Parts: sequence; structure tokens; C-alpha cells
Amino acid sequence: MILATILFWVFAVILVGAALLVVGLRNIVHSAIALVLVFAMAAGVYLLLDAEFIAIVQILIYAGAVTILILFALMLTRITGQPTTNPSNRLWPVAFIISALVGLCIVLAIMLSPHAVSDVSNGASQLPANINNVARIGQLLYSPSAYSYVLPFEIASVVLLVAIIGAIVIAREE
Repeated sequence: MILATILFWVFAVILVGAALLVVGLRNIVHSAIALVLVFAMAAGVYLLLDAEFIAIVQILIYAGAVTILILFALMLTRITGQPTTNPSNRLWPVAFIISALVGLCIVLAIMLSPHAVSDVSNGASQLPANINNVARIGQLLYSPSAYSYVLPFEIASVVLLVAIIGAIVIAREE
């Protein structure tokens, strides 16, 4: 339990620091690279929560595909020659005050909530022993005995394929 707590705080501090770098750096490419660190630290937090599948998806989809998409978009916008590609706004003190108030409201809501959980170890005993999240998701997706999510899964893949083909057709120069 002590190692998990230490790892959580390491992940959380790096995640918050990288998130601040994303919005604070003047070079937008550096901000996009800091975004990779945010996604990786979020995946670390998911691993600590025993959500292996979500951590893997976080790394593959967000840290991989979304970040590469952002970097390609930045490369195609021709921002070369500009020293400041991520200009700052003069209203940052107002944004800081509003963010602090929202953060304070979240902390108060968590502390005053009647649904707050003080002992997490009791919730873990509700799950069967030796269950693997990835195996369970696979059983839900492809199990012939229970309700199978194969059809919605395949429909989603076809919709994504149509969207990719549409993006290629739109982006193609004629």
C-alpha cells in the first residue's frame, strides 16, 4: 500500500506539472510533447487502479495516435519562423482565480460528500479473486453464452473506417 501511494503521488505531481507545461510553454510543439507525458502519467494512474485495459488504451490511442495527429497538424500548418507559436492571454490572472475557485469547490464537494469513501480495501473484496480486466472485457465482447457486444463493436469499426475514408477523400487535392 505504501508503494502504491508513493507511485500515485509521483504520477500525480508529474501529471500536474506536465499539464501546466502544456498550457504554459510558448512553443506549441513543446506543448504537444508535454502532452505525451500527461497521457503517460494518466496511464500510470490507471495501472494503479488495476484498470490495465484503460491504461493500454490510454497509451495506444492518446499517447500514440492523438499526439501524432496533433504533431502532424502542427507540421502541416507551417508555423516555422515564429518564435512564439502559443501566445499568452492577458486574462491569465482571471483564469487563475476561476481555476482556484473550481478546484476549491471540487475539494469541498469531495470532503463534504456523504458518498465519500474512506476505506478502499473493502471495495476490492467485492470482485472475484484473480480476475483480469482484459480477459473480462474479451469475455464480454465475444462470449456466445452471454450478451455479446460483437455487433456494436463491428459497427463502430465500420463507422471509423468510413470516417477515415471520408477524411482521405476530403483532404485529397484535386
